[in-house]
Amino acid sequence: MTRKLRYQFIIITMSIVTIMLCIIMSMIYYFTKENLEERSINMILNIANHPSLSHRPDKAQEDIHLPYFTLQLNSQGELIATGGEYYDLSDEDFLKDLIDATFSSSGRTGIIKEYNLRFFRTNNAGKQTLVYADISNDLTTLNSLIRNCFLIGVICFLVFLCISFLLANWVIKPVEKAWEQQRQFIADASHELKTPLTVIMTNAELMQNPDYDDTNRTTFASGILVMSKQMRSLVEQMLELAKADNVQDNTVFSSVDFSRLVSEAILPFEPIFFEKDLTLHTQISENIRINGDAGQLRQVLDILLDNAQKYSREKGTTWLTLQKHGKWHCLLSIADEGEEIPETDLNNLFKRFYRADKARTRTGSFGLGLSIAETIIACHKGKIWAESKNGINTFFVELGMIS
Repeated sequence: MTRKLRYQFIIITMSIVTIMLCIIMSMIYYFTKENLEERSINMILNIANHPSLSHRPDKAQEDIHLPYFTLQLNSQGELIATGGEYYDLSDEDFLKDLIDATFSSSGRTGIIKEYNLRFFRTNNAGKQTLVYADISNDLTTLNSLIRNCFLIGVICFLVFLCISFLLANWVIKPVEKAWEQQRQFIADASHELKTPLTVIMTNAELMQNPDYDDTNRTTFASGILVMSKQMRSLVEQMLELAKADNVQDNTVFSSVDFSRLVSEAILPFEPIFFEKDLTLHTQISENIRINGDAGQLRQVLDILLDNAQKYSREKGTTWLTLQKHGKWHCLLSIADEGEEIPETDLNNLFKRFYRADKARTRTGSFGLGLSIAETIIACHKGKIWAESKNGINTFFVELGMIS
């Protein structure tokens, strides 16, 4: 799918580039042609209005930029005078053909393509004056312009083609990543659902077997209930993850008293830590405010505190600290005593459905909580990471503060 999307991007990009190049080159050609034609017409008009201008190239005015010559005809259309030293005007047959071609045109001005001449005719006191200007240089300029435009267009097309390939890879990369994550998510979710479904089906089949007594059927029913609860928990976490993926659209940023939010988030976990004979130490700096969504930040705190009480060793200690980190940031850390996490696992903890150890399976975790937390923190333009050393596993969250 991504390959097809990449090709579509390149085709659309190059179609736009080709159209734009054609428009630009056409405009350059059009305006150049119009400019040359305007200069040529202005020149012959100037000559026609001032027949006394010198015909010598070294004495011509600045606006006389093309080779030209003039013919004067009497009222009967007979040639009576010629002017101009750019051409040999002694060939009577040439002049007769030129005059015939001029009068075959209905307009006062036009082009005689056979000789590459532009003409203008005017009447003055019963006499007709014909002015001719050589446009060979103009045509050569236009032909050269066409060749250059074509060459530049081909080079630009190839350059933009290379750029479009690079842009396509850059643009499609997030799509490929999202597509791969989706495929991996579906595969992992299917795997997670397959096991409880197998257990449920097996226990249901055994319950229908008449060889088992009521005690066994009760055990089978209990197994079905446990697996059903596990499936419900998985589905709920998958829904939370789906919400987290769209967190940007649902986030309402406002000024949040993060110190107070952290203090409030601890309260429902204190009985849990006490019941498990775990120790919870807190150190929270006051008046730390951030710009964020209080509900989503509370969800991150719940995930990290829940992980701490789940994976802490027996009678272990958890330390929660919130303090300023530099001038514009705050740092939240939640550390617990537990089995050290290998470096390779630290880099994968925030992946979906990733389990660092068997303890996650024992506690009913599906490896989605930290992925949800990472998505929320990224939406708040913060950072979240984990460290593990000397039997202490610590999760850090860094967020920007507001004054």
